[in-house]
Amino acid sequence: MLELQVTDEGLAHACAVLRAGGVVAYPTETYYGLAVDPFNQGALVRLFALKGRSPEKQVLLIIDNPSQLSGLVSEIPPVFAIPMQQFWPGPLTLIFPGAASLPEMLTGHRGTIGVRVSSHPVARKLVRAFGSPVTATSANLSGYPAAVTADGVREQLGAEVDAVIDGGETPGGLGSTILDCCEGKVRLLRDGVIPFSRIEAVLAGA
Repeated sequence: MLELQVTDEGLAHACAVLRAGGVVAYPTETYYGLAVDPFNQGALVRLFALKGRSPEKQVLLIIDNPSQLSGLVSEIPPVFAIPMQQFWPGPLTLIFPGAASLPEMLTGHRGTIGVRVSSHPVARKLVRAFGSPVTATSANLSGYPAAVTADGVREQLGAEVDAVIDGGETPGGLGSTILDCCEGKVRLLRDGVIPFSRIEAVLAGA
């Protein structure tokens, strides 16, 4: 596993690894995540294999800004407008109807895709340097705690990961809050860093 620093050179190397179908670990506002090019089928297969991940599980994505949703989703539910404005960038993942062109491995064969704009500066820099979305599944073997440091990534995944961008320790604890849309209303799918009560309060005050 190659250790990369948060420099222009390090980010350029990480992007080269991603374009070659490799796996890069990087810090987010919750845990370390595993990035691959989500439109590279071989990279997705490798990602699922190294994590021991069930094919029924979706792979969440990080984007640089909401304009990148255009190639990922078939529509943006109107009820998501306020959460996107208030909580992006941040640990809020929204489940959108997926574009028909998305690989089924990304959607968990459900036709939907989970997306967020990360508030971690290294994650933002990586996505911006790559120029398109990257996967954001946690850096761990399925069923094990997610890594919060570069050393934790190495201990758990070792040589299965091509490179790690060492951005220091991440907060750990809860993951991103996950919402979807049901009958025009937001619905909580997973508790996370942002309390659902806070989201409900913002929506009620809109």
